[in-house]
Amino acid sequence: MGIKSFLAARKNQNKMTTEVPLKVSDYMSKKLITFKSDDKIETVIDSLIKHRISGGPVVNSKNELIGIISEGDCIKQLSESRYHNLPMTNNTVEKCMVKNVETIDGNMNIFDAANKFLESKRRRFPILQDGKLVGQISQKDILKAALALKGHDWK
Repeated sequence: MGIKSFLAARKNQNKMTTEVPLKVSDYMSKKLITFKSDDKIETVIDSLIKHRISGGPVVNSKNELIGIISEGDCIKQLSESRYHNLPMTNNTVEKCMVKNVETIDGNMNIFDAANKFLESKRRRFPILQDGKLVGQISQKDILKAALALKGHDWK
């Protein structure tokens, strides 16, 4: 008589019956508030407040990513304008945005993306496809993904 291993039987029992989405593209935001390089900083600040966001991608007319602007970038510009007693009316996104933007692959596993957030200390990563902006993943999106996966195997 053969003896069945309890662990082997249990291992087979834990297999998930449905595929759980684990890619960044499954959780990224696709409807984005974007900015243009010639937008005024005041307009950006209004939009950040109105939409309750902390920043957003800057794109050109072809929807290609050229930068990113954040609350911090706007605050820095306000502070410098005040310090030097300069009007804010001439300040555009192009003067304040971060131009060297790190992106993330939409096919990346959300756990690898979570680690990338920890290493980089960034709040958001744009996602490009064929050079065009297709979405953005934020730390909050990663948390939403973790809640959606609650109770499943973390493989």
